[in-house]
Amino acid sequence: MKITYNWLKEFVDFEHSPDQLAELLTMLGLEVEAMENLGGGMDDVIVALVEEKRQHPNADKLSLCRVNNGTEVLDVVCGAQNFKQGDTVVLASIGATLPGDFKIKRSKIRGEESCGMLCSERELGLSEESAGIMVLPADIAPLGTPLFSALGLKDTLFEIGLTPNRADCLSVLGIAREVAAKLGLQVKYPSSAVAESDVRVESVISVNVEDAEFCPRYAARHISGCTIAPSPEWLVKRLKAIGIRSINNVVDVTNLVMMELGQPLHAFDCERLAGKKIVVRRAGEGEQFTTLDDQQRVLTSADLVICDAERPVALAGVMGGLNSEIEDTTTAILLESACFKPAAVRKTSKRLGLHTESSHRFERGIDIGGVIRALDRAAALIVELSGGSMAQGRLDVYPGKTEPTAIQFRPERANSLIGIELQREGILDILERLECRVSDGPDGAVAVTPPSYRIDLEREIDLIEEVARLNGFDRIPSTMPIARVISDRPSRHQQLEKRVREILVNHGMNEVINFSFTAPDAAGKLMLAQDDPRRASIKLANPLVDEQSAMRTSLLPGLLETVARNINFRSLDLKLFEMRRVYLPVAGDIMPREPVFVVGALTGSRDGEGWSRVNEPVDFYDAKGIIENLLGLLNIAGVSWVPDTPEPYLHPGKSCSIFAGRERIGSVGELHPTVQENFGLEKSLYCFELDFEKLVKLSRSKLEITAPSRFPDSTRDIAILAPDQLEFEKIIGCVNSVKAKEIENVTIFDVYRGKGIPEGHKSIAIRVRYRSYDRTLTDDEISILHKKVTDGLVNRLKVTLR
Repeated sequence: MKITYNWLKEFVDFEHSPDQLAELLTMLGLEVEAMENLGGGMDDVIVALVEEKRQHPNADKLSLCRVNNGTEVLDVVCGAQNFKQGDTVVLASIGATLPGDFKIKRSKIRGEESCGMLCSERELGLSEESAGIMVLPADIAPLGTPLFSALGLKDTLFEIGLTPNRADCLSVLGIAREVAAKLGLQVKYPSSAVAESDVRVESVISVNVEDAEFCPRYAARHISGCTIAPSPEWLVKRLKAIGIRSINNVVDVTNLVMMELGQPLHAFDCERLAGKKIVVRRAGEGEQFTTLDDQQRVLTSADLVICDAERPVALAGVMGGLNSEIEDTTTAILLESACFKPAAVRKTSKRLGLHTESSHRFERGIDIGGVIRALDRAAALIVELSGGSMAQGRLDVYPGKTEPTAIQFRPERANSLIGIELQREGILDILERLECRVSDGPDGAVAVTPPSYRIDLEREIDLIEEVARLNGFDRIPSTMPIARVISDRPSRHQQLEKRVREILVNHGMNEVINFSFTAPDAAGKLMLAQDDPRRASIKLANPLVDEQSAMRTSLLPGLLETVARNINFRSLDLKLFEMRRVYLPVAGDIMPREPVFVVGALTGSRDGEGWSRVNEPVDFYDAKGIIENLLGLLNIAGVSWVPDTPEPYLHPGKSCSIFAGRERIGSVGELHPTVQENFGLEKSLYCFELDFEKLVKLSRSKLEITAPSRFPDSTRDIAILAPDQLEFEKIIGCVNSVKAKEIENVTIFDVYRGKGIPEGHKSIAIRVRYRSYDRTLTDDEISILHKKVTDGLVNRLKVTLR
């Protein structure tokens, strides 16, 4: 909310300086976020008189002027031709700084000295265009007076940050009420006296409200014989000071009154309203309407529209229509002042992405009791500025009029909660200064009826807060809190979360944190099946953007988007992971299941660039190795890798499922080329996904430690000829299935394909280490064990010994 110091002083007569006012407002809960001195730093731009003007001796298009600044006469070179000798002008003295950080210096122009600069409105930031220098009225102010003081433009602009519940302060009047209440002063309400003609308003226009729920009050006036013209200078300056561009005398009045009283208004060209009639109704599903910004909007039945007898002419509470806007030829005006349901305006505004000063106020709730005051104030100003004639009376459709509800308030309760000792009379005085009606109630309580503009006062605690606020938060005594100090040890789930993060970081991976929201088509990009439960994401009721309108059911889309974004910034060697919750809908339950998952992605070079490094790309075994180490450090037993296509987003033949015993705990593999293309990834990428909840269940907290044998080991090698499709894991499993405790380790140390090996086969070299924990094994004992191993390989796997 923007407001100027001088404008506020018109409503309440206070003596505070701008800095003191900023402190007072902030302590009232109306935080002043910024202050700007309008005209500040421009005191060297002054009123001056041109005493002599002659042709520059060395330039045809320049003039050499003698300018009186009130203390001395200076030579100034000027290129403008729209002034003459004897005119009062604006002089930027040497040392002045104009908008754009343009500093005025003593200089020579075509051989003649210039001791300043004669300024135009554009150069002073007072207008966007100007035809020449600024010529002032002769009697505007004494020579040497700073221009902004002479024009009455010197002011202080406050930018106030308001909480959503203080809609009453979205106006100069609202801020003035707060200042008056704090200082015990009276608010000066602006005049809204109107001179009416003999023509009854009912004979000219009509209003029909079909949806009183969305529009509890609608009032209108009719003004004829208007002349649309530029606004007077005082109105243009007032609006410009708070950042509003002047349009014309009628539209500017509606903007002025909205900022002044907090009531949005709209002016229709009455001659363009079919049937001279206003109908307030819901829009039809799919109905189209063109707003003032020349954009066609497709409406729904949840939108409220203002219509004439044939078509919509405004989007209620948001924006007017192009088909009824005020034009230069407009002569008759229907002026609207209404109250719309906040939730309805908010939904329409959010859905269409159309946020205006009007919708900003209606969304938070306006004063239904102030509708008529704003209507009459604006109507009176329009008649004054446009020369029109106002019809007698006003139309005011207010079917559900209700009186504000009284709140039972206990003064002693206020003292108890705030921690102060205020007299009962002092507390009631604060409430009365807030324009609340106070009457005696039962048992020492009082009945407090808030004014209609304080829609945020609903309960006793709200009134207690007002007492604390007006009395001064700084006057509440400081007390030390009394609380127990409780030390909660992290749960096993939290401990393992931290452990997993540490392990992955120690493997050179970086953690990322993405939003819990994702795009609705994320599952489609992953090529998940139509019946996959991860496609049934929970939709947000009020998303900020469509790309974040659903709760994620997988961490992978967000991680892949992060990878793509980093690659676009030429960060090509990536090892990223994310460990967060996903949100899976549960049939028959309003709340989703929220398990934690771990996903990782690797792409680019394994070790990065460097003269001493082999620049090799990461592959499947880098991802697999990280998971193997992770599961080993978590002490998860019985891990196996089943080559299949566990997920549709993984490459067939280059991926596998991960099992711990019979429990599937995740998957790892290369990203499917189509999915890679869907996310804009040009290089191969390897990813893994682990169900952390299952890791917690399978992880053993006790680590079994076995002392090494003090007896020597013995190794035997086996060379076999096996089909290409035989998996190494089956070979090692077959050796371990002998179930001899003397078999300490099994390793595949060589694989060969080529000369001497039949097509479709491979030669595999296996090394088995034997060792006993209670004696030194003899050669015969080792031979017997080794024969069991080789027999098992030949009989069970159908391989050939070489």
